[in-house]
Amino acid sequence: MIKFFGLCIQNFITCIKYLFEKQVKFKEVIVQAASFSYDSLPISLIIVMIAAAVIALQVSKQFLLTGAEDYVGGFIAIALIREIAPGFAALAISARAGTAICAEIANMQVTEQVDAIKTMNVDPIGYYFTPKILSAAITTPMVIIIAELFGILAGMIIANGAIGLHFNRYLNTVWLWLNTKDIYISLLKASVFGMVITTVTATQGYQTAGGAVDVGNAVTQGAIKATIFLLLTDFIINIIFYL
Repeated sequence: MIKFFGLCIQNFITCIKYLFEKQVKFKEVIVQAASFSYDSLPISLIIVMIAAAVIALQVSKQFLLTGAEDYVGGFIAIALIREIAPGFAALAISARAGTAICAEIANMQVTEQVDAIKTMNVDPIGYYFTPKILSAAITTPMVIIIAELFGILAGMIIANGAIGLHFNRYLNTVWLWLNTKDIYISLLKASVFGMVITTVTATQGYQTAGGAVDVGNAVTQGAIKATIFLLLTDFIINIIFYL
């Protein structure tokens, strides 16, 4: 795992150099953005909305017993924006788009398409990885900010149905508890998560050798490693900004 982490860092640095050399095609970034984030938006919204609904259902009646039902909206908003929406949406994107990236590059590796790129004096890591990492860094925050909005609305509807909490009372505490720092950190998390997903899964795919069975194994390992690195990254970001 340590060796793999070193490979990920090395590949990421290579992509940064490739980006600053202005060899990235804008059209390719747009194509990757559509494949990475737009296609992952429905599953991300569903997961975050269900998570918000479950939290609202669990805490609403408990808050009502203590006379603190007005704070349900604020609690759900803070929980969603600080942790649940970025984390759950990133895991959904990893499962949907990250595995696809890993399978694509692994298939290129075993069918010798990567070797063909090398013969044309093109850096395969920069050529394949950079558009994916750049598109993920730009578009993952967009997916997560939409998921956060839908999650808050889902919590509002469930709280109203569970304890009759009026929409205005719910939204008042959302605005009262929420601050711009939480939103900025959430967007930063999203961007970093996007880069982690693409770097880890692309690196895993690039390390593949063999045949079709090895491609399947690479996808499995890529999904596992992406999840581990996402959780570690989340923990580090929380230490930096909330400790």
